[in-house]
Amino acid sequence: MRVATVPASHVYVRHLDPVHPVSGLPRIDRLPDPDPDDPRRSTVSTWWPPVMLRPEWVREHADEFDVFHLQFGFDARTPAELAELAAALREAGRPFVYTVHDLRNPHHETREAHDAQLDVLIPAADALITLTPGAAEEIRRRWGRVAHVLPHPHVVDTERMRAAHARREAEPVHPDRPFRVGVHVKSLRPSMNPHPVLRVLADAVADIPGGVLQVNGHRDVLEPGGAKFDAALAEYLRAQQRRGRIDLRVHDFLPDDELWEYLESLDVSVLPYRFGTHSGWLEACRDLGTAVIAPDCGYYREQGPVLEYHNHEGGVDAASLHAAVRQALALGRPRPASGEERIRERQLVASAHAHLYRSLM
Repeated sequence: MRVATVPASHVYVRHLDPVHPVSGLPRIDRLPDPDPDDPRRSTVSTWWPPVMLRPEWVREHADEFDVFHLQFGFDARTPAELAELAAALREAGRPFVYTVHDLRNPHHETREAHDAQLDVLIPAADALITLTPGAAEEIRRRWGRVAHVLPHPHVVDTERMRAAHARREAEPVHPDRPFRVGVHVKSLRPSMNPHPVLRVLADAVADIPGGVLQVNGHRDVLEPGGAKFDAALAEYLRAQQRRGRIDLRVHDFLPDDELWEYLESLDVSVLPYRFGTHSGWLEACRDLGTAVIAPDCGYYREQGPVLEYHNHEGGVDAASLHAAVRQALALGRPRPASGEERIRERQLVASAHAHLYRSLM
């Protein structure tokens, strides 16, 4: 079966395909992302803005795919343009599947624009998928639609997961080893409120003998002249660094190998989100055996085991974040997911997608 997936080159989409062929199910061939600068060419690195979202692309290429599957990447499309896309798919007789990753867009300060897009996409889709039961229930409540719940596949490649698992099994217990808590402020999204979270964490980690609060951020946020320079955050972090209260690391975008190495070095990663739905970062931590402290907004707790604290648009509850840090210290690092465990899950997710596509055809 030929599937036009938006986008095709994202790691989430690549890991929807099985590691091993599934008996009795057809192979899924996903169309490569057309190059935005030249839609006649495919690309594996630059997919924004997605060419496949153009109604004219659907009309010109309808004979090249059997199912259209939207994941994300439609931020810049108006509700009217998305309605034109859905109409083009109906005219072409091609089933439309939409995976609802975000019920609140982490890149938008307010929810109105994304809600208007969802008001088009969710009713128009022939089938819906989401990642957690809570998100499916919200979809049912708001739009009266039933969504298939399929878990997020692994993010880290299987060999790296196996290596992390082997290292953890062989790692001796060092009671005096520093307890490292990480916050990644990267290129700030509107969904993040790191300032109040960091103020609480600085006190919580300071109370732990050998505790280290590591803050990683991108240069565009923390250095003057950066496109998203946040002077107040940068000043606070530099001041805390001078006082020896944080281990500050400023760098550009990390390639995967360096990102996995960084995550694996942490005992716990704290997600500083004030709103959101699901998290790929959380999945990477699960793959590598890094504990996660997640806010109680969204459906992070349903993705996998997390320690929860209260954080939403109204602010951070300091007591719950202190308690989550103490709990992470008491529990110790979780075991990394074995490559085999995540492969079994991926096989099931791939099979479910193939069954769904075939039923729509």
